[in-house]
Amino acid sequence: MSTAVPPPSSATAAELLPGVVQVTRPPAATTTGDVERRRSAFRPDIEGLRGVAVLSVLAFHAGVPGLTGGYVGVDVFFVISGFLITGMLTGRPLGLWDFAARRARRILPAAATVLVATAAAGGALLDPLRGTDLARDLIASAGQFANWRFVGQQTDYLASERDPSPLQHFWSLSVENQFYLLWGVLLLGLARYLHGRRRTAAITVATLGIGGLSLALCLRWTETSAPLAYFSTGSRLWEFAAGACAALLARRVGQQAGVRVGLTVLGWAGLAAVVGPLFLYDRNTPFPGAAALLPVLGAAALLLAGTAATPLAAGRALTARPLRAAGRLSYAWYLWHWPVITIAQARYGTLSWTALAALTAASALPAWLTLRLVEQPLRHGGTAAPRRGLAVGASALVIPLIAGLTLGGGTVRALGTASAASVPAPPGAVDGPSLLAPGTVLTSLTPSLARAREDFPPGKGCEIALNADASPRCLFGDEHSPDRIVLLGDSHAGQWISAGIAMAQQRHWALEVLVKPGCPLATITVRNNVLGRTFEECDRWRENTLTRLANEAKPRLVLLAGLNRYGGPEERTQGWTRTLDRLAALGAPLAYLGDTPMPGKDIPTCLAASDGRSDACVFPRDTAFEPDPMLDGGLAARYGVRTLDLGPLLCPATGPSCPAVLEGLVLYRDTGHITDTLARVLAPRLDKGLLGAAH
Repeated sequence: MSTAVPPPSSATAAELLPGVVQVTRPPAATTTGDVERRRSAFRPDIEGLRGVAVLSVLAFHAGVPGLTGGYVGVDVFFVISGFLITGMLTGRPLGLWDFAARRARRILPAAATVLVATAAAGGALLDPLRGTDLARDLIASAGQFANWRFVGQQTDYLASERDPSPLQHFWSLSVENQFYLLWGVLLLGLARYLHGRRRTAAITVATLGIGGLSLALCLRWTETSAPLAYFSTGSRLWEFAAGACAALLARRVGQQAGVRVGLTVLGWAGLAAVVGPLFLYDRNTPFPGAAALLPVLGAAALLLAGTAATPLAAGRALTARPLRAAGRLSYAWYLWHWPVITIAQARYGTLSWTALAALTAASALPAWLTLRLVEQPLRHGGTAAPRRGLAVGASALVIPLIAGLTLGGGTVRALGTASAASVPAPPGAVDGPSLLAPGTVLTSLTPSLARAREDFPPGKGCEIALNADASPRCLFGDEHSPDRIVLLGDSHAGQWISAGIAMAQQRHWALEVLVKPGCPLATITVRNNVLGRTFEECDRWRENTLTRLANEAKPRLVLLAGLNRYGGPEERTQGWTRTLDRLAALGAPLAYLGDTPMPGKDIPTCLAASDGRSDACVFPRDTAFEPDPMLDGGLAARYGVRTLDLGPLLCPATGPSCPAVLEGLVLYRDTGHITDTLARVLAPRLDKGLLGAAH
């Protein structure tokens, strides 16, 4: 999963080995002595280790049974890159522009080829909404900040509900290029002002300092934000630093018999540490965090041990021809495989692991063509002057950016603008089987497909961060009124903010919003996939919120809502009982909104792929609902809770399917939340059903 370019030949490998300097003359002028020195420096075990890393990642992405921890191949590649780059930069003084030109020629052309091809395939095969996302991802990938885009989106790489981007794997290329920039400036700057032992000591101290700080951030962020820990450069630098330390130690290792025996043992231990996590880790392993130490230190041990060639060295196991062949192709293969399998699944639906494995294997063909026709000619052809390398790099950045802008412009034309954001919601019916008020007819999808995905309720700041355990003061309507409605729950409660505002405003009341995404109001301890652990903050938030309500003025209504899929039916019953005991003690009227149907697929994307046909994105009724103890188990009656179940309205009749569009209204903005437009349409129905004559 690395962005390190695999060496296609012994000469290329030697460019990055400790103490070996790239020959800048044209190939025709290379002497026999140069060739022999390069051959002697070639490390076939590193090529094989690259093969292990890339095959692990490919198998993980294809879902091959057993290799549930194949994602650690990324970490192995980061270690290799730190080892090789540090060896190159400490081999001799090297100009910064020369270094930048070498990196640009080595990495960017192949990446640009894949980006342009992915843009073309996405424009032809993906729906306009996915095309819009792809265009943005393409610009971020070409600009080498894709990892920060995914951090900003709070994308969970290991357990994302939304279909992953065909360019999500470019996060690692962005991390590596950011590392190259930092490491090049740092090491070449030290080389300019320091010499000899002072320079070596400064590099060692800097490597240990940066690595230690990065590891601390990694451990911390793995606990608080999995996307930040996984995608950010700061939490990954320690892996490069581990490889750098191995490169610095490699210069000091002797070839005495005792040292060689120790390195042999170290190498086998390192190989076990790399291979073990492939089978022992899975999607539920908190990662990177402490779990990344095993493959990272194992890879560093293998690289260090490879400096001692002994008949029993672990590195010999890595020199098998299939592993070396995969290693030579690793960079291009990694770049190609992910767009192939993600676009195929976006187009044809979820595929079996055997089909994904076949597609991954087939992606080796464009990878090989890219290696032969793009990487090698640009790397070795013509002059090696820095200005040519920089020109190649600049072109490889600009061309994909143009492709991204072109793709984005095409999707905007296909979808239209998001002007529907300013159009008021159509009037809704107060009761009865229809959503819309009598006489109201919609002539086009509302909200538009360009807007539906972004049709959020107001006050997104009310939905607090995952690591927060207390809600801020979040009021709507008449904020100074002594009377208020409290909206309480998770994001499935937050989707009703607009309806709550309408209910409060017509009475000149305030609406207080207390919501935490992914956190059940029922007293149930849950696991959060983004954090990769038990959601302790949820339990604390629930306790803090219930205590806060007990200490504040009694509200006119406490409106409860939330996702009805936490735990099993019995666990939900027990959890709601514990929470209702606390809420009943408030002495305020309680009301409960039944959960809305769960489509389980991205509805706006589905509609865009079907040209907006309202019948194209129905979903099974039997998976749309779960048993609800508040509606079906008698809890509401026991605690005097007024209830409103909108399920029969949003999934009418008794057929096997539920609609995604009803009376021209797009009901859902993603895989499970309703559009804000629908919430505003339903506001009169909620008012009558939950407050009735109370106003």
